[in-house]
Amino acid sequence: MNFNLTMIAQALSFLLFIWITVIWIWPMILVKIEARQKMIADGLAEAERGRSSLADAQKQTDKMLAEARARAHELVTQAERAANQRIEESKTQAKVEGDRLLAAARAQIEQEVQAARQQLREQVAALAVSGAEKILRREVDSRAHAEMLDRLKAQI
Repeated sequence: MNFNLTMIAQALSFLLFIWITVIWIWPMILVKIEARQKMIADGLAEAERGRSSLADAQKQTDKMLAEARARAHELVTQAERAANQRIEESKTQAKVEGDRLLAAARAQIEQEVQAARQQLREQVAALAVSGAEKILRREVDSRAHAEMLDRLKAQI
């Protein structure tokens, strides 16, 4: 191969091109590459923080849901207890009222029975007096007395 001036000039211009590239262009490219790498790293870090934040938010949401469910269950249990207590109180009041009404009815029946007995006694006494008057007006006869007593029994 033949070295001539053209080849040397080309080699020198190529070396000059490499030197200019290394001095001025390569640092600008490296700055852009480093900025891009930093931006990508920041984006990845932000995405990781977002994932972490999302996981924390999900945990917090699950915790709040669990608390809400527990509170709702507690409220339902309290409402059931209150309803059962009201039912028991109503049953007790109804039993007391029923007992009171029953006692009042028994007392009223007892009074009516006593009044009926008293009326019956008065009627029996009146019939006895009436029967005695009729017996005394008639002559003493056992058949007549038996007949009179039978009529008295029928009237009573």
